[in-house]
Amino acid sequence: MAEEAAEQQSGEAATVVGLLGFKPHLAVPGMKADAAVQFYKAAFGAEELRRVAHPKRKAEQELPLILFAELKIGSSLLLVSDCFDAAGEGGTAAVIGGGISFRLEAEDVDAAVKMAVTAGAEVVSEVAEDESGVVVKLKDPFGVVWVVSAAVGNKTLDAEAEA
Repeated sequence: MAEEAAEQQSGEAATVVGLLGFKPHLAVPGMKADAAVQFYKAAFGAEELRRVAHPKRKAEQELPLILFAELKIGSSLLLVSDCFDAAGEGGTAAVIGGGISFRLEAEDVDAAVKMAVTAGAEVVSEVAEDESGVVVKLKDPFGVVWVVSAAVGNKTLDAEAEA
């Protein structure tokens, strides 16, 4: 049905992009992601599946900067991170998206980003790579931030193929 609507709008066949997962991502202000993780464990029985800390901050700081902790609450997943700016310094919740973003795992990051941009999304940060793979940050026309990433173990992207 959505494909038919897209086809009617553009007059050509819609491209199907393989999206593998959807994860809400909460950026906690004040560098308190660890406290939030502990709270979600105690309050909601969350199980911490994995945690990725900023590699440079581990040695330099008493508390490492949490890029994300992946929690399982019931059958759902939630990513929790410290709110930080591009330099890795503590940010505030008054960042783009208000500290909340959604993560989409895609089979083909390029195709997923192209589809979103064609639909009206804006690229907020260029292609980057973190411990979980290739990521691109987008903002939709409504101000919501979407992080499109390669599924873990599927680090495919044109820029990476050129390297």
